[in-house]
Amino acid sequence: MAGQIERIRVFAEVAEHKSFAEAARQLGITRSIATRYVGELEALLGVQLLVRTTRKVSLTVAGQIYLERTQPLLGELNRADELVRQQHETLQGKLRVSVPFSLGQRILPQILSRLMMTYPDLELDIELSDEFVDIVKDGFDMSLRISGPPSDVSTIWRKIAVVPRIFVGSPAYLRNYGEPQGPSELGRRMRLGYSHFASGHQFQVTSLIDGSVETVASEHNFICNNGDLIADLAAAGHGIIAIPKFMILNHLEEGSLVEILHDWQSPEIWMTAYYPPYEKLPAKVEAFTSFVEDYVKANPTLLT
Repeated sequence: MAGQIERIRVFAEVAEHKSFAEAARQLGITRSIATRYVGELEALLGVQLLVRTTRKVSLTVAGQIYLERTQPLLGELNRADELVRQQHETLQGKLRVSVPFSLGQRILPQILSRLMMTYPDLELDIELSDEFVDIVKDGFDMSLRISGPPSDVSTIWRKIAVVPRIFVGSPAYLRNYGEPQGPSELGRRMRLGYSHFASGHQFQVTSLIDGSVETVASEHNFICNNGDLIADLAAAGHGIIAIPKFMILNHLEEGSLVEILHDWQSPEIWMTAYYPPYEKLPAKVEAFTSFVEDYVKANPTLLT
């Protein structure tokens, strides 16, 4: 026996077309099944919904009331069906994403493996670049960035996680030049810089003891758009750097870099998903973002 929703759908179709035959044709069922479904609905409700004659089918007063009350329900069900179909259909085709090189190497293999197994029809075009690409102009569906709080008004964004950044130097450098005792001694020691750091050569640090703030004006004689190269040069004894901790875990474990100024915090940076100004995120973009969020949440020490 048909369920209640199926009976209501058939009744509404018959009422719209004023014909059992046409309703059956639209629904892809036989006329006898359409007649039976409406009869079962009337029996369940204990009222007659349709007047049947040899020439036409029309609504009773009860049928008109019932149709008006059930149409919003059917409308929502139809919209839900269409949304699910769209979600499935749009989780295919090309998805173009820009990701910082260092971050991509560390987290994307696991994320992309799961994504590709879940949505085998999705075409992934991943560009690893430390450039802050213009996702609208350059035709990206989205990007991941490690940066300060967003200021770009032409995009929308979602904060995924805070990325701790620490001050480090090599043991040899600290032996030769001494370990800075405060932010005021940092400037001339910070010879290595990241070329896309939003605040340039000047930034503020905050005391974790009393909350006081000091400004550091670094004196870079080398800048680069890749954090791994900067970290390697710092490990080779060429200066002190402020860098996301996750990027130098191997250096910290090896002892080629050591943390300094433990009581001072550099400006907060985030791992953020950036999007073009969508009214609603496309399903494939939402899926990729969710996989990233789930992986980061499942690995809480990944970025710390």
